[in-house]
Amino acid sequence: MPGIDGTVAELVAALRAKEISSVELTRAVLGRIEAAQPAINAFISVDAEGALAQATAADAALARGDAPGLAGIPIAHKDVLMTAGLRTTCGSRMLADFVAPYDAHVVTGLREAGTVLVGKTNMDEFAMGSSNESSYFGPVRNPWNPAYVPGGSSGGSAAAVAARLVPAASGTDTGGSIRQPASFTGICGMKPTYGVCSRYGLVAYASSLDTPGVFARTAQDCGLILNAMAGHDRRDATSLARPREDYTRDLAQPLAGLRIGLPSAYFDDGVDADVAHAVDDALRAFRALGATTVAVELPNVGLSVPVYYVLASAEASSNLSRFDGVRYGHRAAHYTDLVDMYKKSRAEGFGAEVKRRILTGTYVLSHGYYDAYYLKAQKVRRLIAGDFARAYAQCDVLMGPVTPGTAYRLGEKIDDPVQMYLGDIFTIAGNLTGTPGISVPCGFDQRGLPIGLLIQGPAFAEAKLLNVAHRFQQATDWHARAPQGVA
Repeated sequence: MPGIDGTVAELVAALRAKEISSVELTRAVLGRIEAAQPAINAFISVDAEGALAQATAADAALARGDAPGLAGIPIAHKDVLMTAGLRTTCGSRMLADFVAPYDAHVVTGLREAGTVLVGKTNMDEFAMGSSNESSYFGPVRNPWNPAYVPGGSSGGSAAAVAARLVPAASGTDTGGSIRQPASFTGICGMKPTYGVCSRYGLVAYASSLDTPGVFARTAQDCGLILNAMAGHDRRDATSLARPREDYTRDLAQPLAGLRIGLPSAYFDDGVDADVAHAVDDALRAFRALGATTVAVELPNVGLSVPVYYVLASAEASSNLSRFDGVRYGHRAAHYTDLVDMYKKSRAEGFGAEVKRRILTGTYVLSHGYYDAYYLKAQKVRRLIAGDFARAYAQCDVLMGPVTPGTAYRLGEKIDDPVQMYLGDIFTIAGNLTGTPGISVPCGFDQRGLPIGLLIQGPAFAEAKLLNVAHRFQQATDWHARAPQGVA
């Protein structure tokens, strides 16, 4: 019996075989969350009563024989996704007491699949950050070493899965916010193609980049969860009307003949030696599985970071204008008139990183600078997309490091945002081009901190990426390693 430490696939089988009940599993999960919270701070809200009620209903459905595919599996949602009747704070003082009136589309999909929602995970404020240090509710800590960051902005979800608090969790990825924390915490994190998962009910940061996705310990589990999350939603104009897929359909396919593209920009001197060695070892494993490698060029990928921070900040400036203290969210207690209320409410409600990006976005959209910054960034975004399209004409997938280095100490980069931004140099292009990517554990550095391998593909290549990742995990055991003190 897998118990609390089983994968999603193992737990599904155990629940259907009556080896464990959902109530037993959920009680164990809630107990582990309570014990780990002081050290890791992965959760903002925990709904024990609601979770046990859902688990009881799941057990009844399993007993009747009409349970949906993921019935009884405990999960957590990043606190940027609306969950009816539960707080949705976005890690911000601005929404510290906001209770969502409805479910996000991906939340509904997972509810209908039978999952049990145990709580909402901590995150960088409004998903703006790469370390999970900007949360109003305090930083999340890396389960492998609590002195280090777990990555961000979905650091709470990543830490919760890595610490075996839940078998899977949702996240969102705007510039690497699933893949980077997955790499830092030694788990799988998948960002699907933009539009595959609806953004309805996702509190927007940058609307043309935000993408819901999933954290789990295995590629197989990512596919199982993605099956429930994906699907067309008429309420979201960017949701793609495509037939439903089984993203686990190709997991067992052999990798003979797979062409792996290796962008030279991903293997330069800026990558730490430990990371480079781990990625090289992973590539040798793929060659042993029958894959071949080919050099490809992405001449404009080095511009991804400045392009991203112009576009994302511009969109954030627009999206966050709704938080004004009038309709919902934090309102200053003392003010003299309406304008003063706006100023004080936003000054008190937003943290430093959010203010920095709002100011940057407002600047690049202002008269006299729109053409010089925003319009030019959109043109370079198109060039980057063209580079990737040409690369995929030469190969099936691209591979490289997720980040140039591994997790860093809490506070180490908090005063140097540019250095923190540069850590997303390999992941941001996937958001600018709208293409899928997955981070898979592939080793550890000399400090015992995890290293992730980035596997990217063209639009709608989720099943292929999961196949590639799954076969790698069958040949290695990096994904089976757990932080000290975790079974």
